[in-house]
Amino acid sequence: MKKNDSICATVEGLGSSGEGIIRHEGATFFVPSCLPGEKVRFKILKLKDNIGFGKVEEIFTPAEERVQPQCGAFLRCGGCRLQHVGYDAQLKIKSNIVRDCLKKIAGIEFDVPLAVKSDLEYGYRNKLQLPIGVDANGDDVIGFYAERSHRIIPIDACAIHPDWAGKLIAVIKAFMRECRVHGYDEVRKTGTIRHIVAREIAGSFIFTLVVANEKITGLDRLLSLLQREFSSFSLYLNVNAKDTNVIFGDEFKLIFGPATFEGVEQNIRFEAGPVTFLQVNENVRTKLYRSAVKTVSNDGNGVVIDAYSGGGLLTAMLAKNCKRVYGIELEKEAVDCANSLKVKNKLKNMTNICGYVEEELPKVLQKEKGEKVGLILDPPRAGIARSVIKALCESGIPKLTIISCNPATLARDLGLLTGYLVEVNGELKKGDGNGAYEISSIQPYDMFPQTKHVETLVQLSQKKPDSTINVKIEFGEGEGELSLKKIAQRIEANKPKEKVTYKMIQDYIEETYGFKVHTAYIAEVKRDLGLPMYDAPNAVEELKKSRQHPSEKMVKAIKETLKYFEII
Repeated sequence: MKKNDSICATVEGLGSSGEGIIRHEGATFFVPSCLPGEKVRFKILKLKDNIGFGKVEEIFTPAEERVQPQCGAFLRCGGCRLQHVGYDAQLKIKSNIVRDCLKKIAGIEFDVPLAVKSDLEYGYRNKLQLPIGVDANGDDVIGFYAERSHRIIPIDACAIHPDWAGKLIAVIKAFMRECRVHGYDEVRKTGTIRHIVAREIAGSFIFTLVVANEKITGLDRLLSLLQREFSSFSLYLNVNAKDTNVIFGDEFKLIFGPATFEGVEQNIRFEAGPVTFLQVNENVRTKLYRSAVKTVSNDGNGVVIDAYSGGGLLTAMLAKNCKRVYGIELEKEAVDCANSLKVKNKLKNMTNICGYVEEELPKVLQKEKGEKVGLILDPPRAGIARSVIKALCESGIPKLTIISCNPATLARDLGLLTGYLVEVNGELKKGDGNGAYEISSIQPYDMFPQTKHVETLVQLSQKKPDSTINVKIEFGEGEGELSLKKIAQRIEANKPKEKVTYKMIQDYIEETYGFKVHTAYIAEVKRDLGLPMYDAPNAVEELKKSRQHPSEKMVKAIKETLKYFEII
């Protein structure tokens, strides 16, 4: 077998991205747009080490679940990979993705129920992000990226967005044509417009035009075109001159309209701006958050900690359903937003903390000692940091609730919490399942119909021993008795060293060298030295904003401090 060969075979299963899995002559092929049980002919696009990728040429026996995709860009655009599957079958596929990740990554067997459906199968997204550039001929193009590339597939509308998306695309095309404003060429570094980003909030819109430089003309004409189609909107200009995959630059300039629009979610009033994070499917967001609040609120009598709390929307919902709630978030801008939310909704029992989860969690637990405490985590796609996992296992919190948008990192995190995975010298190994927690329930939610993505809500409970044994011990200094003196001597001899925290390192550097260093710089130096990163701060591995590297002076001070504490 070789590239460009055509093969007839039967599809055996589905991969984590919804592609068909075909095994033929010892090789495994991943082929999009085919379903289990279908006999197909496919063309080999790539084959190496018995792993191949292919493209369907003909389907001889279509599966019952197969439907006609509604989008003309299906399979060319990198987005909706399941449009060829009936919706009921999509829900099963997503449940199976969660189940298979748990088994393959963590060795956890769990009966995952059917994903909670979205009331809207199409037209559900409240946010649109469109790259704007040039095609192979140098002509302007607006659309979506092809999968695993920056080649833009042109579109006039999108099936999973409401009708307003098509109107906005037409407006941007007309503006560019009339005002001779061109898309940004990533290769030649020419042109102006890089992206158009839109968010709908309760019938109003926030539009952000991302440009490579401020030399853009015709904004008055753009406003005129927008006003023909949209009655309530704001327009921001964002300059991003960097050669990066990050959409936004640092500064937003309000061109027209109010800075924010007000939305309401479960009786919580919130303000949304151009960078506010909100789930894109409002219908499923409501279902998910209601379940999460019910799961963690302890019938309104306890204390809840919301880790990775972001802008505080879920924290505010929890505040109305528990005695007290604490939101812990690293990004100061998000904490400021959460504090505004607190004031706007008069939530006196809501406390927002800016800091690392693993550092702030023990403080909150000590403060609320004796209270019934629940904890909910909604981490980024990278999952829960190892240091936070460690803090959770040591916390003694009876119940944990996790919201995850990535089944793979969720499986890893659940493996570590339940002991089915253990970390040995920085590597994950199979464990015996004797961890701090056990899984009580798992419920997938279809936040993103027609796509491979799935949101998951998990509840864990503290693991209880299977049995107990009562042992009677005689202490004393006589024959046959256990010497307390010798026990004390052995304890003193084997007394562990005090754990050196990032705060201790920061304080020592400031006192000794007269300047401050960020924990991310300490973590970077530790990583460069090959030191284990299990106790790194929860945002070191995936920073939300770009950060400068430590200077030589800082690196030297950090290394000397690590020597002082006998870490190196």
